[in-house]
Amino acid sequence: SETCRAVLPGEYCSPRSKVTILLGHVALSLPYVIIVVSARLADFPRSVEEAAATLGATPWQTFRRVSLPIIAPGMVAAALFAFATSFDQFVISYFLAPPGVTTLPVEIYTAIRKAFTPEINAISTIIIVVSMGIMLITARFYKFGGER
Repeated sequence: SETCRAVLPGEYCSPRSKVTILLGHVALSLPYVIIVVSARLADFPRSVEEAAATLGATPWQTFRRVSLPIIAPGMVAAALFAFATSFDQFVISYFLAPPGVTTLPVEIYTAIRKAFTPEINAISTIIIVVSMGIMLITARFYKFGGER
């Protein structure tokens, strides 16, 4: 507890705080992110970095103009997967949230327990539309599925 108080303000060092919710979601999502990004890095051609260095690019230019565009689709996929996984983890939010703090999945669960209301249907529709929109934009931007 003393270590926590040395790094963070006192209200964030309780066993149930916004920081614990964040750490719980990060701990749950991190393995998925590591797997997705590692899969992308496994196919990373080192020869293109060597070619950029041979042509006079600095390490920063090589990373920004060569490495990052190759790794970016894996990072975007990992971020979307981590968000979807985290959004689905009602239990972590429910048990780690301090009193008075709720997340959208907890609010939806609480509202569904009482009764189905038009607000729940509207939120669900918005979530589906936004998710599909993000996936379509991502697929179009990174040309998933090959050239057309």
